[in-house]
Amino acid sequence: MPQRKTKIKSMKLDKIRRMRNRRVKQELQKAIKKYLSLLSVKEIENAKKAFGEVMSKLDKAVKKGIIKKNTASRRKSRLSLKLKTQA
Repeated sequence: MPQRKTKIKSMKLDKIRRMRNRRVKQELQKAIKKYLSLLSVKEIENAKKAFGEVMSKLDKAVKKGIIKKNTASRRKSRLSLKLKTQA
């Protein structure tokens, strides 16, 4: 355990940030999973709505610095390609 107050405070902040990042990543993964499941059962209209939600969550994760810009771009590209092949 750290001895200085600033280190104790930084540990608390690290924990808060880690929990926030995990929550955002989990929500993103849930949205992607929902989108892919809709594609697999050929519900194209609902999948398009879910696709918009996934794009929004990816952009927000980039904005918060949780994932990198190119990672989000790559995921968007791959997910949109799956939608185009189904439609």
